[in-house]
Amino acid sequence: MRYLAILSVLAVAACGVDGEPERPDRANVEPGLHISGSAEVGVGG
Repeated sequence: MRYLAILSVLAVAACGVDGEPERPDRANVEPGLHISGSAEVGVGG
């Protein structure tokens, strides 16, 4: 249970670590839904 509490505190502390959220520039935004990114899953050793 102690580990869960520590992880919770770290997760909340990591929110906003790169600064305040910024609103996107309205001139360069196209209407609609756009999703992009990448994901990787693996085992390191």
